[in-house]
Formats: sequence, C-alpha cells, structure tokens
Amino acid sequence: MPKYRHLYEHMVTYSEKANLMSASEMDDLFDPAHYAETLADFGSARTLPAWCYTDASFFQREMERCFHSNWHFIGHESEIAEPGQYIAVDLVIGPVIVIRGKDGEIRSFANTCRHRGARLLENGQGHCATIVCPYHAWTYEHSGNLRGAPAMEEMPEFCKEDWGLIPFRVEQYGGFMWVTSNGELPALTDYLGDFTSRFEGHDFGAMRVVRRETYDIACNWKVLAENALEEYHTGVVHSNSLGQQHSVPVETLGRWCALFIASETSLSILPGETSVLPHIATLNSPTDDGTYFTMLYPNTQFACSQDSMWCVTFHPVSPEQTQVRVAFCFPSGTVALDSFEAESQKYFHRWITGIEEDNAIGPVQQQGLRSPASVPGPYGPKEFTVHEMNKWTVRCVTDQ
Repeated sequence: MPKYRHLYEHMVTYSEKANLMSASEMDDLFDPAHYAETLADFGSARTLPAWCYTDASFFQREMERCFHSNWHFIGHESEIAEPGQYIAVDLVIGPVIVIRGKDGEIRSFANTCRHRGARLLENGQGHCATIVCPYHAWTYEHSGNLRGAPAMEEMPEFCKEDWGLIPFRVEQYGGFMWVTSNGELPALTDYLGDFTSRFEGHDFGAMRVVRRETYDIACNWKVLAENALEEYHTGVVHSNSLGQQHSVPVETLGRWCALFIASETSLSILPGETSVLPHIATLNSPTDDGTYFTMLYPNTQFACSQDSMWCVTFHPVSPEQTQVRVAFCFPSGTVALDSFEAESQKYFHRWITGIEEDNAIGPVQQQGLRSPASVPGPYGPKEFTVHEMNKWTVRCVTDQ
C-alpha cells in the first residue's frame, strides 16, 4: 500500500493520512484515537475506517466484544410449537439448537456431541423424538440429558449423567427467542430497554413466521446492516421499486437504534399496490402510522409496519462474507384469512425485491473499501442511525 500513498497524500487531511495506513501498519489497531472522528457529533463525524470492513484482526475483535457478550436472535416460539420441534442455526457463539421439550419448555444447547464433537442436527427446522448423534449414536433427551451411549458401559469411570449437552441461556420477548452463552448478561428485556414498551402495540406474541429466506453475500456484515439503517440510498438503489423514502430518527434507550418512515399505507408492499390485509388491531398511536426500521445490537433488524414485519439477521461469516437470514411475519389472525395466500404474494414480492437490490449493492461497496484510497467520509444527512451503530461498534472494540 505505501507505494500508492504519494499519489494522493496532497489530497487528504492529516487524519485521513492516518487512515491510509493499512491495519497491519498500525501499532495499535484499537487505539481510540483512530476512531475519534466517528465518535464526534453527527454533523462533523466521519464514517468508520475501511479496515473495519476488511481486516481480520478487527473482525475477530468484533466477534469477541460485540457478539460473544450479547443476545442472538433465533426466531419465534410458534415455529417450535410442538414437543420435539427445533431450530438449528450457526451463530457467532457456535452452532446452536433451540428445541421445545416434552414438558413444553424451550431450551437451547450447543449443537455438538459431548463425545467427539460432531454436529448433532443439520441447520434448519425439524422434529426429533430424541437428539441422536449421526457419528456414534449418542442419544440425548430434549432436556439435554444423555439418554444412551453405545458400549460406554464398558468404561468403568463413565457416568452418563456427567455428559449432557452444553446449555445456553434462552429467553423470549413477545414470542421471539434469543440465546446467549454469556451467563452474566442482563435479562433480555433489560437488554432491550424501551424497545419492549415502544412495540407493545405491535403484539409480537401474535406474529407467525410464514416464510424464511437465506442469502450469502460477499461483503462485511456492517455494510448490509448500515444499509438497512438509512433511506439515503433508496432513491438510487431502489429507484424502480421502493422509490425515495423519508425517515426521521427515533430516540431509544437500551441496546438498539431505529429510524421511522411515516406512511398511511404499508411499506410492506410496493408503491402503487394496495392490499386488503388488515392493520394490526392493537396499534392505536399516531406514531404507529408507518414503519420502524430498528437494529437490535449487534446484528438483527426488526422492520415493523402497520400490518406485518420482517426480521433480518446479518450473520458474520468472515471479514468479507455475510449470511443474510430473513423471517417474514404476519399476525396469526391475518394468516387465517381466506385472502391471505393471494394477498401475501404482494408482500413477498416487495420484500424479496428490496432485499435482493440491497444485497447487490453490498459487494459493490465492499470492493471500494478494499481500495488503498478509501478514507472515512462524511455522513449523509439521513445517515444518523448508521452513525449510532458505528459509535456502538467503536465503543465495543475500544472499551470506551
């Protein structure tokens, strides 16, 4: 990289010269001074340095500080309504199982056999009478207790009571399930702060996940998460679909941020389309007349409109690879309507169109961030929520 620096040193400020250095050239990548401009007031702040989206050391620090110590979104409890139903998914904390037991309780475990570590259940949703390791047939109850281990009775010191599955904490808010491996983390509702009261009228407990989609995208997870927190791009990236939108910031307490787009009609369908699906009956505030685009730190967005919602998780795979997981939700009463199957196609069309357009622009930004000339720029006038998320990230990785 140094061989390029002379081409544009005269074009940049002192602080920008520091950002031209690669992460490997820096004495301390996590010196707070490198991020002072990101933490500045919104009007004068600069975006994160490019290495925050490309460097392996920064990525590892994020995983340790921003992810391992926080709650992780799984899905809705109605997806595992019956005993033996489960969701298996890879998280930053490792592969995880969330399963409903015969006693009706929902539990979570590491998706790894206590014998030699094989994955127990394939990712996705399913049903099992017991959890059976595909390698040596160690068998576990829904409670996590080891039920049987072939031939292990021949080992005199083996006691199956000692070898149950490793449990994770699992908690719910409004039927939505979250897990963590951090035993010291505050309860989920405390973690979410005023998110719970702000969305009480959306009646999350009545929501049903009716469809899921997964995408593998060649860019850093923050590229996609930040894109989901601003409408500055909508008139360009979504010019032929959603069109230009107009947002206002939302004041929040807790580990989340949000913007709000006012609209008398649902943003869950494309402009010009109409739907006969009802609004959520428990919404009664004028501020509910629109759509909230939230980010529940570290990496899950709940987009809540008047008649539906969609939940997006930006799962980090590597510094430049992300898996986007989307769950589309409607109230149970809406799902039961005779018109639902036909009307819901308008919603899926809008959601998939918007998501795929966002997914396409992500790698374009990632390619530019690899450039030696990429230095932090000013935030756009409607990127206030991106700034909030960037500040949260910096504070996590630098202990500020």
